Amino acid sequence: MWQQLLNWVAIIMVGIFGLMWVGVVIYADDSAPWMRIAQVVFGLLLLGWAVRKAVVMITGRA
Repeated sequence: MWQQLLNWVAIIMVGIFGLMWVGVVIYADDSAPWMRIAQVVFGLLLLGWAVRKAVVMITGRA
């Protein structure tokens, strides 16, 4: 029970961090355009991981 709860907490934290990462990169970063694109891709990768793990937790697939 605790493990499942902690898994959900980790999924939510990574998803929120990924979303915040993209937001900061889009609105506050003044680096080169290619670096901003790389950072947005990283943020979307984190968000995609969180969504994928949430779907696995909901459907019960391993």
